[in-house]
Amino acid sequence: MNKNTQKHRFNDTHELATAATAAILTAANQAITHHGVFKLVLAGGTTPNLIYQALSQAQVEWEKWWIFWGDERCLAADDAERNSLMAKQAWLDNVAIPSSQIFPIMAEQGAAEAARDYEKKIAAYLPFDMVLLGMGEDGHTASLFPCHGHDETELVHAVHHAPKPPANRVSLSVKTLSDSINVLFLISGASKHKAVKLWQQGVNLPVAQIRAKKNTFIYIDQCALGNCEQA
Repeated sequence: MNKNTQKHRFNDTHELATAATAAILTAANQAITHHGVFKLVLAGGTTPNLIYQALSQAQVEWEKWWIFWGDERCLAADDAERNSLMAKQAWLDNVAIPSSQIFPIMAEQGAAEAARDYEKKIAAYLPFDMVLLGMGEDGHTASLFPCHGHDETELVHAVHHAPKPPANRVSLSVKTLSDSINVLFLISGASKHKAVKLWQQGVNLPVAQIRAKKNTFIYIDQCALGNCEQA
C-alpha cells in the first residue's frame, strides 16, 4: 500500500456500503463540476450490490453519468452471475442514465472477441473518474488472478483458466484500472483477512498492483481486518 492510499475502516458491510455510496456521489459531483461528466467503472459482488441499490434512490444528474465494467464472466447475457445483470436490476434499470452511456462487456461473445471489442469501446473514455474494485480470497481483483500472465500493453484482457468458475472471463488490465482519478476498493468479510495481511506485507498480489492517478481508497470492514468479534 503506497503513500497515496487512504484506508477507512468500518464496523460491517452495510456501514461500508453507505460510506462508499456517499464517496461515489461526491466523486460524481467533483467530476461533473470539473469536466461535465462522471465516468464510473463498476464491480460485481455483494457489497457493490448494496451500493447500487442505494444509488438507485439518489437524485442526481444521471444524464451526465457514463458506466463501464471492470470485468465480466463469459456467460449468457441473462445469466444471474453476470455482473452487468446485477447492476442493471439493482440500479441501472431504475434511473435515467441514457442507454448509449452504459457499456456492458459483451462476454457472451467469448473472452477473446469480447476483450477486443471492449478495448475499442473504452479507449476514447480514459481516464476514468472512479473505478470500483473488490478483492477475492486469493488477492485477485476484477478478473486478474495471481500467477496469471497478461500482455501489459493491453487495455483489456481475455482471461482463460480462471481458478474459480467460470474459467473464461474478460477483465480490464492493471494499466486500465489504474488509469482513473480515483480507485475505491470494497473489502469485506472474514474470508478476505489472509489476503489483506499479505497485501499489507507487500506481497505483489493483483490487488496491490492497482494504483489510481490521484486517490486510492480502501474501504474495509472489521471482519476483513480479522476483528469479527468487534463488528
